[in-house]
Amino acid sequence: MVMRDTSRTIGAVIIGAGERGVYFIGSRIAEAANGTPLRIVGVQDLLPDRTRLAAAHLDALYAEAGVAHRVAVFDGLDAALAHPDVDLAIVTTHTDNHRQPVERAVAAGKRVYLDKPISVTLEDALAISEAESQSGQPIMMGFTRRYEQPWIESVELARSGRIGTPRMVLLRSVIPYTRYLQLWHRTGARSGGALNDKGSHHFDVLNWIAAGARPLRVTATGGRSGIFAPDPDAPERCRDCDRDCPYRRHETLIDRFEGVARVPNASWVDAAAPDDRNDTCVYRPGADIDDHAVVTVQYDSGLVATLFFTIFGPWSEDQETLEIIGDSGRLRMERHSGDIDLVERHGHARSVIRHPDPDRGSSHYGADRALVRHLLRFMKGERPPVGVAEGVASLRLVRAAQLSLANAGTPVDPMSGDVA
Repeated sequence: MVMRDTSRTIGAVIIGAGERGVYFIGSRIAEAANGTPLRIVGVQDLLPDRTRLAAAHLDALYAEAGVAHRVAVFDGLDAALAHPDVDLAIVTTHTDNHRQPVERAVAAGKRVYLDKPISVTLEDALAISEAESQSGQPIMMGFTRRYEQPWIESVELARSGRIGTPRMVLLRSVIPYTRYLQLWHRTGARSGGALNDKGSHHFDVLNWIAAGARPLRVTATGGRSGIFAPDPDAPERCRDCDRDCPYRRHETLIDRFEGVARVPNASWVDAAAPDDRNDTCVYRPGADIDDHAVVTVQYDSGLVATLFFTIFGPWSEDQETLEIIGDSGRLRMERHSGDIDLVERHGHARSVIRHPDPDRGSSHYGADRALVRHLLRFMKGERPPVGVAEGVASLRLVRAAQLSLANAGTPVDPMSGDVA
């Protein structure tokens, strides 16, 4: 493992100036500037106004922290990767555009953080894996559950023997992410759909719990509910709409809860192209993504794991839960509170494990602050908690689930990609 000189600052460039790269990861890095040598050297995006406004946002955070630092605006990827102060490329582009910046950053000798999902296609995922292999350096990925303490502890408890051998898993995700129909995610060719963008987290968790067991087959039912039936007469976007609609962007309960009720900057308001704005009407024709599914994965260890998933439904405090059933006990973790309800010894013992983490009020329940701490250790030579191999494994389950959905629930072998 190559060790870096960390006596100086460690420079990062954000490739893709959207909400994830700048307003979550980049913001957490800037907020922590007094306690870490990580610095955002610059930002690069295909939209000049979005890049400029993103850099100004980060400049303001550095100023607020009392740190004399300015964030550069790069005109293109070549300029960003050629900058002598850049050690790390943070790739947060649209999912269908992950491969090129990763390959070029690796070729330029930079370390890479790649946000989830790894890609839309397995071809691109395997190319990213090959780039990592050729470089001899690991790539860090951003499956946020791997950085949230309740998820980490739940998996550790499942493996510790306190509930016996894990036999069944239910990951319930009822998160009203209708925003997937309002942003570029609405096109499967760009995002891979909701099962890729959000479900990639969940499939990674199932594989994490499975502890190296091979997934034998995947079955899935669901698809498109009809709730968001295309309406040719619907307005183009929320900004221009006067309908009484529960899905109006930036006004929903989940937008307010997650802190995205405020538009990050005017580039989203002024953008004309649907891929560049964030308030396309959920009823506008053209969306081709699934909005719900029940997916079951059978592993060669005997573990059976189910994802109960939807992007509609009400906002609530139990919107995401993880339940693991073992030979002699079970645990149930609620993401919102972070509490783990643990039953042991066939019901003779029960306890609740709480996580009063002071970071939980930050983005992704504190996972993004933990991610920044891991980024620093990653740059010092430590292997990341999750990487490309896990990204590829998650995508295999995504693709298998989508193929099973398209074939009325027919089992699919995720390793070969063939209908069983």
